Amino acid sequence: MKKLSLIFLFIYSIAFSQDRKEAFHSGEFLKYKVSYGLLSAGFASLQVEEIKKNDQELYHIKGRGWSTGMVNVFFPVEDDYQSYFDKETLQPVQFIRKIREGGYTKNKEIFFNFDDQKAKVVDHKNGRENTFPVDHNAFDMLSAFYHFRNLDFTNLKEGEIIKINLFYDDRMNLIELQYVGKEIVRTNFGKVRTLVFKPLVEEGRVFSDQESVLVWFTDDEARIPVKIKAAILVGSVKFELQEVKNISYRFPLVF
Repeated sequence: MKKLSLIFLFIYSIAFSQDRKEAFHSGEFLKYKVSYGLLSAGFASLQVEEIKKNDQELYHIKGRGWSTGMVNVFFPVEDDYQSYFDKETLQPVQFIRKIREGGYTKNKEIFFNFDDQKAKVVDHKNGRENTFPVDHNAFDMLSAFYHFRNLDFTNLKEGEIIKINLFYDDRMNLIELQYVGKEIVRTNFGKVRTLVFKPLVEEGRVFSDQESVLVWFTDDEARIPVKIKAAILVGSVKFELQEVKNISYRFPLVF
């Protein structure tokens, strides 16, 4: 349970460089139900806003995760993730990670400077500030996800692996994502055509093996994840899309 929001946001680290499309816009809202095995564990949401900060046009993404019911009694989760990134390039400017998961807390803020290829990390909890090298094509968790949604997968072949750079936990991380194929899945909105991806994750830390996560994205220009399923060391976690507002495209439903 301690890693629910981490698993969810790990999926947002999927990104690689191609021309962008208008997959999302200001006002978009996505809400997910989180289940731990057969137990309803909580919810997670994402909201898109447009702002102007220091004369720069930015997207501001607000990501939240919170526990409910019995899980909230024994292991309360309250996570706040935020990303500010450039509207044109989608490069991150600022990233906020403020989480409380049981007795575990973290309060960090990252400021990206791609001219100097540096990231300043402010640890508010421990009163520390450090600067780390960052790749010119790096993303934070949330900006990576929205960059991913703007990509064209027309020529993507089954088995193809996408490698991307993610700045997370004060260092650069290489993320690999393998395209599995197409699948029709049942959702709250009906049967939806999806593209299935399998992040290749580090075995033995959070996940039960290297290929234990699957993500189903809508097979359209929006690339909205409708389901995420992860087998972890102490069970399984599932995210299912429950509510949407102001999306750019209709779901690719199958009738």
